[in-house]
Amino acid sequence: METAENQVARTDVREYLTFSLGEEHYALDIMAVKEIRGYEAVTRIANAPDFIKGVINLRGDIVPIVDLRLKFNVGEATYDEFTIVIVIQIHDRMVGIVVDGVSDVISLSREERRPPPEFGVAFDSRFLVGLAKVQDHMVILVNIEALITSQELGLVEVGAQESPDVDS
Repeated sequence: METAENQVARTDVREYLTFSLGEEHYALDIMAVKEIRGYEAVTRIANAPDFIKGVINLRGDIVPIVDLRLKFNVGEATYDEFTIVIVIQIHDRMVGIVVDGVSDVISLSREERRPPPEFGVAFDSRFLVGLAKVQDHMVILVNIEALITSQELGLVEVGAQESPDVDS
């Protein structure tokens, strides 16, 4: 029989999809991920920022494609058969994010998640949930909802935004 303490500990664990941008390792909440696919030709949008590559038609849904490598100036932006797109769903909108590679799904407890630093990492700290040590490297936990709903991307409109807390 499971104790109340074990039940609390189990619900305190979150799963993250890990990916790489340049030399850094990142992770986002697995619950936002719809699918992982290869890069395909996009329809460019006039006057869009460089990091918004365009849109694709994904089974009838128009999905904007954001290259996180360009957005955060990490990694080389090459597009070939090895380029990875993580399709995520934020609110009612699907968005594709281009990354260098997808690694694994990891489970992290509250104790394993640390608050983000206040100093320079390659990733804009407004979009960080925290950090975690996984094996021999640090993983940067991305607040993907804050990134996708940010005014600078303008991909999803929401009313009041809440920022997930590292301890929630």
